[in-house]
Amino acid sequence: MAEPERTERRLRPAPLLFEPSEVVADPEHFFDLESIEDPRELLARATELTLAFRAAQERAVEFQAVAAAQLADPRRFDRMSPAAIAERAEWTEDYARKMIEFGESLQRPETP
Repeated sequence: MAEPERTERRLRPAPLLFEPSEVVADPEHFFDLESIEDPRELLARATELTLAFRAAQERAVEFQAVAAAQLADPRRFDRMSPAAIAERAEWTEDYARKMIEFGESLQRPETP
């Protein structure tokens, strides 16, 4: 997994509508895209979903990094080692260290 980067501009995700459980059981069903017949509309909605998932993934990585930094904080009596964090998150130890550093940078106040 590549080292996460901090993006200055946040993408605004399209609304991810929750699907009823009976529809989700159908493996061909995906956010009602299969029912869109106009290719222009299909492209637009699929693009919205792609951007939303990318933005969600970026935010989730940032939250992972912050959590890793908090867990590794030496001020915590129950702090975890990078190896323990890596094991818990299913990362390599080197990646855990990078995520801890990234999380620390996200927690620092930004200076203008």
